[in-house]
Amino acid sequence: MSGRLEGKTAIITGGAAGFGEGIARKYAQEGAAVIIADLNGIAAEKLADDIGDNAYFIETDVTVRSDVKAMVAHAVEKTGRLDIVVNNAGYTHRNCPLTQVDENNFDRILEVNTKAIYLTTLEVLPEMEKQGGGVIINTASTAGIRPRPGLTWYNASKGWVITATKSMAVELAPQNIRVNALCPVAGETGMLELFMGEDTPEKRQQFRESIPLGRFSRPEDIANAALWLASDEAQFITGVALEVDGGRTI
Repeated sequence: MSGRLEGKTAIITGGAAGFGEGIARKYAQEGAAVIIADLNGIAAEKLADDIGDNAYFIETDVTVRSDVKAMVAHAVEKTGRLDIVVNNAGYTHRNCPLTQVDENNFDRILEVNTKAIYLTTLEVLPEMEKQGGGVIINTASTAGIRPRPGLTWYNASKGWVITATKSMAVELAPQNIRVNALCPVAGETGMLELFMGEDTPEKRQQFRESIPLGRFSRPEDIANAALWLASDEAQFITGVALEVDGGRTI
């Protein structure tokens, strides 16, 4: 690899699987120390062990401020710095009519997809400001740009992420903190079945046909985009909601 993140430290929430795992592996390959933060501590530990040197894990509930505070402290304790935070942890309800999503599921969607970004921002800003800058990447979705039926409350939460990203970018630019969002199309991750409602060949084909390039996203697609946004090559890029979607939102 080219070492595009050499000497930098990155936290990836929801980092033990799916897009988060892909980003963690890619960042480590490019020289970054990675902190894999996930509610599934066993999976996070296993991934950190697999990546090897400069990979650390911490069991984290991103909706609890004390957990988020501990996550940031862990990164600084292990590496002495914090340069990049990828707010990747996400939650969705199963594809269904909007009236059938119960209140507990609705609350959990908002906690994981929106409040977690608020809490993480509060905790990482002092470290980034101390260092003279940093990068925040929020995982949004094509659902926040071109919503699919049956995912109304999830769609709305991802629209929030996009708006928050743009507002954060404007407000934090004077501190040299860049903030961007990734907007993946449905991908080959554990959440795919929930997005579709049911995992059948017919449903997969229906979703695939809505993507001009003819396939679902893969963790490596998202990881490559997240690498570019975190690298110095994107040092003049902020407030962007980058569509990684095979043409879905055209």
